[in-house]
Amino acid sequence: MPKEIFYLAYGSNMSGARLAERVGQIASRGIATLAGHILKFHKLSRDGTGKCDAFETGNADDKVIGVVFTLSRYQKPVLDRFEGLGFGYKEKQVSVTVGGDEIEAMTYVADESAIRAELRPTRIYRQHVLDGAAEHGISQDYIAAFISSVPTID
Repeated sequence: MPKEIFYLAYGSNMSGARLAERVGQIASRGIATLAGHILKFHKLSRDGTGKCDAFETGNADDKVIGVVFTLSRYQKPVLDRFEGLGFGYKEKQVSVTVGGDEIEAMTYVADESAIRAELRPTRIYRQHVLDGAAEHGISQDYIAAFISSVPTID
């Protein structure tokens, strides 16, 4: 296993404080673009609400905007547990653009068996996603189209 791992966060883990609370000190590499995917809140969580998914569309014009963080090889298994790897999320290697450079990163995407189109996130969960997007300066157009416009449940 490599010493460091690039991790693409596109949901609540974009919040540096939330991610650091889970895995310890982390460093951001910057805003990243993942082509051919779209942000959905359709991943079934343990509480029956929707969580984020970078859903692959195959359309190069579709994009998920997130943040790439550098994790140590010791932080990865901790994050796997928080993300429920093997319980609704699976690991995926992706190619993302960060500051004009293309890099390989690891991310979590919803397993097909955990996708439910009718799901909605809680207001609190969506707020974590909004906080992370704002913290890293993700464009207001993207936030309005894919995050703040998503209906929530209490």
